[in-house]
Amino acid sequence: MQAFAQEGKPLVERTPLSNMERLAQELHGLAPDLVVDWEARAELRPHAGGEDEVWLHLQASATLPLTCQRCMGAVPTALDVNQWYRFVADEDIAMAEDDQSEEDLLVMAPQFDLLAVVEDELLMALPLVPMHETCPVTPVFSAGEGELAQQEDAKPHPFAALAELKKKK
Repeated sequence: MQAFAQEGKPLVERTPLSNMERLAQELHGLAPDLVVDWEARAELRPHAGGEDEVWLHLQASATLPLTCQRCMGAVPTALDVNQWYRFVADEDIAMAEDDQSEEDLLVMAPQFDLLAVVEDELLMALPLVPMHETCPVTPVFSAGEGELAQQEDAKPHPFAALAELKKKK
């Protein structure tokens, strides 16, 4: 990541959603042609205590068909990520600084998986309850209401016999 920051060139990618298995599981149906557009840029920032710090800026966007929780149809949902990260040397430093740090921290690793970070951020950007503003079809809300009414009609009312006796008097 240090070399990426020193180079200063952004990495601009278009990744098929099929390469992001966890995110693809959230889709409504199959969508093999969907892609995620993302860009990563690293930079070195001076640090008062010594070495320059490595920072990463990540931007990602995608529009995914999620399941509307009202009508259960597909609802196109735009996801946008715009996040800065500061790299630290190891997990212990990250844990120690996490509580007082306003920025997100990442651990400098020889085999850093940038695509996994992109996928994590998009997963966190998913709405808790995806819904259309106005569903294209009116949702039918039922929890067996029609069946319950039919069952009640089929059963004799417990006081029906008393009502008949009262009428005869």
